[in-house]
Amino acid sequence: MSIAQTFAKAKAENRSVLVGCMPAGFPTVEHSIEQMIAMHEAGCDVIEVELPYSDPVMDGPVIQKASDIALANGVRTRDTLKIIEAVASAGATVVLMTYWNPVEKYGVDAFARDLAAAGATGMITPDLIPDEAAEWIAASDAHRIDRTFLVAPSSTDERLAMTLENCRGFVYATALMGVTGARKAVSSQAPELVARIRSADPEMPIGVGLGVGNGKQAAEVAAFADGVIVGSALIRCVLEAPDRAAGLRDLRALSAELAEGVRS
Repeated sequence: MSIAQTFAKAKAENRSVLVGCMPAGFPTVEHSIEQMIAMHEAGCDVIEVELPYSDPVMDGPVIQKASDIALANGVRTRDTLKIIEAVASAGATVVLMTYWNPVEKYGVDAFARDLAAAGATGMITPDLIPDEAAEWIAASDAHRIDRTFLVAPSSTDERLAMTLENCRGFVYATALMGVTGARKAVSSQAPELVARIRSADPEMPIGVGLGVGNGKQAAEVAAFADGVIVGSALIRCVLEAPDRAAGLRDLRALSAELAEGVRS
């Protein structure tokens, strides 16, 4: 199922989409596949696979630590594509989140081709802006990959409109300024940003990320956004678990709690 279809299905059910994020290869390729499938089975509508990168400027300490573990254990771009294929084959809607440098290194058109072949339906590019994305726009059009760019509370109306014109699938609204990580309260800037996006493009699905860590917060965001994006809180389940079984159990429990939140 494509991103657009996933958002349309949730809208028909009068609820938000739950997007769960996990770095590829954390702590190993095998473990990450198991974890992402568990998230999918527990209620995550979309699995956002993050390509581990050595300089993740937008990621907070939890995602950075998980990515560092994956890189230290030898995960590569080819492994990430294998992980996407396995998770998509299990029935999940999969998108990739990646910084731009690995895509350029791989070859933009080849990356889009192989990403589509692996079963991903979209890609989120946190450090690529539409005005510098001509090559990616062409490649994603050619291989039918949905494009998600980011907007923030600081985005001007002009920047907002231009970004929305170039998104396909959904737009990623960062709920606050700063790096990722679960927080005690949902940003008060998020509803205002979502309202601005709806005013500029009423049809574009909006996913809100940065800060959601539990079911109550997921329900708060689901009240005004089309999608709730959760990363750090899910990753922490694995990062802080005493063993693999406990990590999987906690991951399933939090995924289910968040899923209940977006459906409430």
